[in-house]
Amino acid sequence: MKILIIGGTGTISTAVSRRLADSGHELYLVNRGNSSGKLPSNVNFIQADINDEKTVSERIGDMEFDAVCDFIGFVQPQLERDFRLFGGRTKQFVYISSASAYNKLPSDYIITEGTTLANPFWEYSRNKIQCEEYLMKMYREQGFPVTIVRPSHTYCERSVPLGVHGKKGSWQVIKRMLDGKPVIIHGDGTSLWTMTDSRDFAEGFIGLLGNPHAIGEAFQITSDETLTWNQIYKTIADHLSVELKAYHVSSEFLAVVSDYDLTGSLIGDKANSVVFDNSKLKRAVPGFRPRIRFDEGIKNTLDYILSHKECQVEDDEFDNWCDKVISVLENAKRQMH
Repeated sequence: MKILIIGGTGTISTAVSRRLADSGHELYLVNRGNSSGKLPSNVNFIQADINDEKTVSERIGDMEFDAVCDFIGFVQPQLERDFRLFGGRTKQFVYISSASAYNKLPSDYIITEGTTLANPFWEYSRNKIQCEEYLMKMYREQGFPVTIVRPSHTYCERSVPLGVHGKKGSWQVIKRMLDGKPVIIHGDGTSLWTMTDSRDFAEGFIGLLGNPHAIGEAFQITSDETLTWNQIYKTIADHLSVELKAYHVSSEFLAVVSDYDLTGSLIGDKANSVVFDNSKLKRAVPGFRPRIRFDEGIKNTLDYILSHKECQVEDDEFDNWCDKVISVLENAKRQMH
């Protein structure tokens, strides 16, 4: 197939790009060309900022595609741009939305594609919902061949997936573990969550490309494994060969006292238990079966990060914030006795 990906070198999309290129597909990536070293040499790069519509239009010329996939569309005007650029020149348009768009109610923790889309806590998620609604309108009214994909918490070899971290990523939490310091886990750590290795995501995603059963439909792509947050952090600590010093803090408290958008990422996404039902995807892609357990995938991630200094970005601001939160709560405990 002849496939164009907008983005293609991020946490989720790199594994997709690698697998498509290795499988012999004719792959084009539209991005600014900052991360081309991550991908095979047979990938065709169209170096441009996708937001520069005129330049992108000039560089794709009269090319047509079997599939166009947008991994970096966050607001409706970007999808309107995609429709102008690719309407009539692709057999399938795949939009990567987010499972954070689901209304995650404690009363019904099993998530399917039929779960209501609503997130009053996170603008990012509401924008994704608006993008989905626009694309489905284009599908219904103009036959734009849309497929919507909703990933949840997906990680690669360069990203450790956690519930609470700073603006510079997860390394500072790992460093706290290595330094023997307590790490903050939201809630009591017993709510259920799903972590998905990007290589498993890529298998499900590619099975939807060129798939006639995917047009006009939405699919979530996640692992089938369910873990508690305590298990997630303990697995990471075990691989680091350190004791996990968990410090549990309510999600509501963290959301109020942080500058890290924890209202959206916790209250609007991770605070409640969530279990994903991937039955719809497995009907459309019968060969899909997530194979990488979290303990296996996170070992690969941590081994990579520990051997690549460029992945070890320290975050003193977040480190100090963690210490302050823990100190305040410990002082409150003492004052109650």
